[in-house]
Amino acid sequence: MRLRNKPWAADLIAANPSMILVNPEDSAGNWQMRFAKTQPIYIEVGSGKGQFITQMAQKYPTRNFIAVEIQESAIAVILQKQVELKLPNLQLLLGNGAALTSFFAENEVAGIYLNFSDPWPKTRHEKRRLTYKAFLMEYQQIMQPTGYLRFKTDNQGLFEYSLMSLNAFGMTFDAISLDLHHSELAKDNIQTEYEEKFSQRGQVIYRLEAHYK
Repeated sequence: MRLRNKPWAADLIAANPSMILVNPEDSAGNWQMRFAKTQPIYIEVGSGKGQFITQMAQKYPTRNFIAVEIQESAIAVILQKQVELKLPNLQLLLGNGAALTSFFAENEVAGIYLNFSDPWPKTRHEKRRLTYKAFLMEYQQIMQPTGYLRFKTDNQGLFEYSLMSLNAFGMTFDAISLDLHHSELAKDNIQTEYEEKFSQRGQVIYRLEAHYK
């Protein structure tokens, strides 16, 4: 879902270059230099307004986090929060999540989060789904051998597709939940803005975690 244009977004981004990158290709292999400490890097592809990634950074200070978002208006909302919070382990990246191998070096990332990605339900749009095999290849290239992929959605069709796609790619599943909020995984779950809305409506949330063999 696209946010309304925020006329102040560009100025806020330009005023905070230490917190956000708009030319991320220049930092492939050098992301640790942008953080206060050298720590494992975790990225969220499609961070929206940033509730998940900012809370993750607060909860896990011994990890570094990067919010990847293509919408300027959305990432500007995250930047507003970061200007206030000044979390030393959070960086923002304005860019297309389909170009991760241009933004990150091989084995630079310890984990990837995909939260409530666009389901692209039409068959002709399969290649746009973030769990399509071409994306899985990109994730594998930038991820460390011990890294993991975590995926959450309210869309049953996309979840079933993702299970089949990851399985066909040869990934190993570490956890699968068909009702996240009523499972043992709920106790450590940090919700996104959309997740809160969906769950309040009584919609089931699906979650999986997998790693490359």
